[in-house]
Amino acid sequence: MFSIDMTNYQGLLQRLRDFVNSEFATQHANLERQWALPLGERVARGYAIEGLKVENIIKQTIRLSCQANESRFREGDFLVLHRGNPIGIEAMQVLVEYDDETLLEVSLQGGNPFFLQQYSDGWIADESMMDLRRFHLDALDEVADTINGRETILPMLNGDRIPHLNLARYERIQKEIMQNGLNSSQNEAVAQAYATDLYHLIQGPPGTGKTFVLANLVRLLIADGQRVLVTALTHRAINNALNKIYEIDLALPVCKIGIDSRTSDLQVRNYENFVNSGFGDLLGGYAVGATPFALRSNRLSGVEFDVVIFDESSQVTLPLAIMGMLAGKKYIFIGDENQLPPVTSLKSTGVWNTSVFGYLSGRGAETMLTTTYRMNDVLAYWPNREFYNNLLTPDEDTANRRLNLSETNGIWYHVLDPEFPAVFLDLQHRGNTNRSQKEADTIVELIEALLHAKVPAMEIGIVVPYRAQGRAIRNLLRQVLPNEEIAREIVVDTVERMQGQEREVILVSLTTSSAGFASQIAEFFFQPQRLNVAITRPRTKLIIVGSSVVLEAKPADTNHQNWVELLRSLLENCLTVTI
Repeated sequence: MFSIDMTNYQGLLQRLRDFVNSEFATQHANLERQWALPLGERVARGYAIEGLKVENIIKQTIRLSCQANESRFREGDFLVLHRGNPIGIEAMQVLVEYDDETLLEVSLQGGNPFFLQQYSDGWIADESMMDLRRFHLDALDEVADTINGRETILPMLNGDRIPHLNLARYERIQKEIMQNGLNSSQNEAVAQAYATDLYHLIQGPPGTGKTFVLANLVRLLIADGQRVLVTALTHRAINNALNKIYEIDLALPVCKIGIDSRTSDLQVRNYENFVNSGFGDLLGGYAVGATPFALRSNRLSGVEFDVVIFDESSQVTLPLAIMGMLAGKKYIFIGDENQLPPVTSLKSTGVWNTSVFGYLSGRGAETMLTTTYRMNDVLAYWPNREFYNNLLTPDEDTANRRLNLSETNGIWYHVLDPEFPAVFLDLQHRGNTNRSQKEADTIVELIEALLHAKVPAMEIGIVVPYRAQGRAIRNLLRQVLPNEEIAREIVVDTVERMQGQEREVILVSLTTSSAGFASQIAEFFFQPQRLNVAITRPRTKLIIVGSSVVLEAKPADTNHQNWVELLRSLLENCLTVTI
């Protein structure tokens, strides 16, 4: 055994184990309560789809159809497919691979597909979950039993080991990268991350080029012969990072390790397993993208890296971070605490269910990117004041940018007017919970006006708080727009899926106008990070469509009431148009 005294770390490890077990228990209990609801209620709430028919089965992929899909399911969700009993003998665990309203493709994760051949219709899909505890708990055991865990990871997390900057390395690389198109804060972030001997945090507010910074850092590390792991909570974040690395230098040895179904937007080569990639035979540096879970499977198990870079690390819990950290000895965490936090079922706000970025923030090893290339001056003003201590400024060209419309008339021009980049369209409806047809109708009319004014469909995005509202808007778009391809180019999605994306115009549907309902879900609906992500997606035009009635919400929690006032402050910062 090692001579390192583990006394100081046993408490940390036990609390992390307790968090993992409590999180699973809470999720499972919530699911059981959900499954106990009548089927009609589950369908109405978006928890289930009924009347599913098996269209075909190809290997492990099952294609299903239904008459109506009002669920909140999306690609990547785990479901249980059954005929009335989610824990019955015919129940199967599946993963949503493709969701096109009334057509779904799922991959079989567990269960007997014989029943699908025996019964072609009458299937029900309910929300489910995978028990991932063993991955987290095994990583926590490993961090306690290995030299890397005892000498590096645990002392670092506990604050007993602090990062040091190699000054010669820092000064050398600052000069080298001045010609790489980096601004001063990006240059500083890359240089400090490159020169640290242990870890560094890079805070990337919206539009500040954090993925560009990541790509430039990876290029430097590869040039030094370093083996780099790029990881994140989601495949989308990993794919975005790898694509940016590829874009700045096509010759860099970069690949992803994972299943092929998660690579539709990937520009680099994907391999199911590291052993098949040939990267293990390379003499120089390279970059590999993979989720932390791949490190605990035969896809990437036992592969060691010099540097581990976590993108979107403000969404990564400590146990998940440790899973990735075990693969290397130097760590770069890129994220933004003012954007979406980790998704947990526990109500506690303690450090154990915070992000690794938040846990390490404030220790001095952090650089903030301060120039946004996305939002113009008006759109940047409010989030800069409320979230970024007035440190975030738009690039000079970005600041003066305004929406370009081909015509300046029409019934919606007072809302679309480029001279007013931020608008609150107050429809003053009442009683809506997770769907508002009035907002859906209005948003689709605004989209028609934008398209008529020659705003490209791909530059229009709609952010919704609930998947049910998203489905209502998408269905209406398909009915109204003659060209289905144009309808598909307009992104309609939840805040979670829109993080990291940007459009010229963003319409935000608040949807809810029941003060009682909003009060009950205040922790979700009024969450500041969620609000920040929603309103920082546009470049030149933000239109918030909703009802001021939602501001009548009176949550029991004082913090949540403060969040209501934050939304009020945002709406007051917009030009208000009342209908």
